[in-house]
Amino acid sequence: MKILSYLLVYRRFLLIVLTPLLLLPLPLIIKTKEAECAYTLFVVAIFWLTEALPLAVSALLPAFMFPLFGIMESKEVASAYFKDFHLLLIGVICLATSIEKWNFHKRVALRMVMLVGVNPAWLTLGFMVSCAFLSMWLSNTSAAAMVMPIVEAVAQQIIKAEAEADALEMSYSNGTINPALELDGRHTGQYDNNMTSTVCTIEKENEKEKEQVLKNLPPAETERKSRQKKYSGIFKVMCLCVAYSATIGGLTTITGTSTNLIFAEHFNTRYPACQCINFGSWFILSIPITVVILVLSWVWLQWLFLGFDFKNMFKCGKKKTARELASAQVIQEEYKKLGSMSYPEIVTLVLFILMTLLWFTREPGFIPGWSSLFPKYKGYATDSTTALLIGLLFFIIPAKTLS
Repeated sequence: MKILSYLLVYRRFLLIVLTPLLLLPLPLIIKTKEAECAYTLFVVAIFWLTEALPLAVSALLPAFMFPLFGIMESKEVASAYFKDFHLLLIGVICLATSIEKWNFHKRVALRMVMLVGVNPAWLTLGFMVSCAFLSMWLSNTSAAAMVMPIVEAVAQQIIKAEAEADALEMSYSNGTINPALELDGRHTGQYDNNMTSTVCTIEKENEKEKEQVLKNLPPAETERKSRQKKYSGIFKVMCLCVAYSATIGGLTTITGTSTNLIFAEHFNTRYPACQCINFGSWFILSIPITVVILVLSWVWLQWLFLGFDFKNMFKCGKKKTARELASAQVIQEEYKKLGSMSYPEIVTLVLFILMTLLWFTREPGFIPGWSSLFPKYKGYATDSTTALLIGLLFFIIPAKTLS
């Protein structure tokens, strides 16, 4: 009965796996294009009848099965649906949706910020790098929307720490808290005979401290206002760095933003014999440009809002301020809330790495890629074939395991 319950739970998964395997003798024994086309037709028909996959997803199977069998080129198949880059976009959207659903983006952003530290300059750089990295694979708007809640949480914690620090300073200035008035009980017991002289000494120290406080009050107030202005600039630069880095990160990959895909489609249409634009070539061309623009944007925002203090930025062993400790605490608490990596997050990470590797190794240029394994069908498989294959795996792999 336990086996039957397992089969019932995984009936769709078993249909998805066994259907292609059981029909595989058809194209292997009858080695014709008609048999390969019939194999694809039967697989899609069974998936439609059993609804093992959503109907719309089953309808996309020919988009990557026809190019792999050499029946039609990917562009010819895509023309029956829409443009080739739309298929690429569908696969990327499946990846982005999985990243959002399982909060993998939050884990990446918080981990990167924890690596760079909580100094305002390094904190800003951490947000920029994490947002740019997410924007490489997601849309610019989605990447900015994912990182902004984390920025807001850190900003609120800094405001809270700022208010507590100012209240503490004001209490010291007003004499509410005075360490000189705190007497040690041991000394009081030992020196009962000298109580009068002790009280006089304390009163003199209190008068000196009050005079010192009165003298230093205007500079302290000025420093407090200057500090408030500084941290107000931090909040502004954090918001701007997210917007800038989301746009900059979108330049890095061909799937980073729709404009890159539109350009690639127009280029391939105008120069069909070239076929030199793919994920790997675009990335190699764009990554140096992206790094330079990102660093320059970070330097410019720091100089414009906070000033650039190299001495404090690169000083090792520097004691952290209350604001920096508050920022580190909120980031660590947010990361702890995520807990350990869940099974869906691990699957998303593995498929993300697999998709990236397949994109890079299809036609790297300096060595033969995996497309060279099909020499008779050169140019049939494109980046959209890989994206669709990985996108379909998100529908096939179960989101939960039976404990």
